[in-house]
Amino acid sequence: MITVKNVCKKYGSFVAVDNISFEIDDGEIIGLLGPNGAGKSTTMNMLTGFIEPTSGEILINGVNISKKSKKAKSNIGYMPENVPLYKDLTVKEFINYMAELKYVKGKDKKNMVSDIMAKTNLTDVQNKLIKNLSRGYKQRVSMAGALVGNPKILILDEPTVGLDPKQITEIRNLIKSLAKDHTIIISSHILSEISQMCKKVIILNKGKLIAIDTPENLENKVSKNNVILVTVEDSENKIKNVVKEIPEITEIKLIKKNDDNTIQYSLTAKENSDIRKIVFEKFAKEGITIFELKKSETTLEDAFIDLLKDKGGNK
Repeated sequence: MITVKNVCKKYGSFVAVDNISFEIDDGEIIGLLGPNGAGKSTTMNMLTGFIEPTSGEILINGVNISKKSKKAKSNIGYMPENVPLYKDLTVKEFINYMAELKYVKGKDKKNMVSDIMAKTNLTDVQNKLIKNLSRGYKQRVSMAGALVGNPKILILDEPTVGLDPKQITEIRNLIKSLAKDHTIIISSHILSEISQMCKKVIILNKGKLIAIDTPENLENKVSKNNVILVTVEDSENKIKNVVKEIPEITEIKLIKKNDDNTIQYSLTAKENSDIRKIVFEKFAKEGITIFELKKSETTLEDAFIDLLKDKGGNK
């Protein structure tokens, strides 16, 4: 478990992290989000023990990381965004080297290295030079390094950055599998990935904690049940004129023009109105071909942007 109590970090008069408090339970996957300058990196550095808070305390499984640094850090595996991999080493040599840095020796080291390679699906490439691996496999090697010493907590900074869709899926599945034995904190700008992987998200802005909740709850808080998306084939003027004849609609926005000559619009109705049936019947009566008609779905990105606006963040 991680407990953060009233933590502040100041650099002179500048407050990078301002009195934040939260708890992370064992086995959770948590997303740490925020715009640039929000205090994410500073918070990550304090959680890993790289820097100390100006005030407040951070407990790693009940151990104060400032007072008993070595004991607390033994429970933490950290994967920075740009891991300094030794590219002229093989995969196995690198993991062995990381084990030696953490004073794992003898039979324990051999068993641990084999176990970590199995967990991260690196066994088949263990004798390949790191420089000859794909970006996805290099990310696996980075994660393997963080797993050395069997830490209870993994802190991953941008684990899917720069990966192609297939590699992202593979890393996502790997992270989910690791959650069986580890508590995981992920910092990422890819909100769709955070939404798919994380049980809860912590959102920082200007050094303050502005939200901690499940992605689903955050999305529901800004859900707009009165907005629909409709994709049609007809002239823009005709669509706008027909929409004007529907009194329940308060706003129409052109979202995009598709290559197949269809156009997607966003239609906003009066509060708590479901206008799908009304729109379908009116468009059909006017001879407008509808290719798609659905409620607008709120994403974690929508919730994130909305929270920043409410809390005085970047717009």
